[in-house]
Amino acid sequence: MGRLTTHVLDAAHGCPGSGITVTLFRVEDQQLTRVAIRQTNADGRCDQPLLEGDDYRSGVYQLHFQAGDYYRRRGVTLGEPAFLDEVVLRFGIDAGQDHYHVPLLISPYSYSTYRGS
Repeated sequence: MGRLTTHVLDAAHGCPGSGITVTLFRVEDQQLTRVAIRQTNADGRCDQPLLEGDDYRSGVYQLHFQAGDYYRRRGVTLGEPAFLDEVVLRFGIDAGQDHYHVPLLISPYSYSTYRGS
């Protein structure tokens, strides 16, 4: 069975991004349907996959990471509005692949991502 996982690394502080709310949406006909909501743990990872089992199927998805809330809790002064408040990643899944891992490397003013393993 396939699965989708993620984790967040805080490049500004050199540590895992813990306590970040991550929401997964499925995109169909330009409509978003919420599939899962998770919180990152002390290691910056979600304790359970965002997708697995019968829910793991081909399609277009979006991950929403609440980066602004995370940095505010850390005491970082952000502009109003924050440059990166909610980081949104849109990507496709081919369910023929066993595992998709989508990491996020963040700072208050930049982010990067890739398909990990």
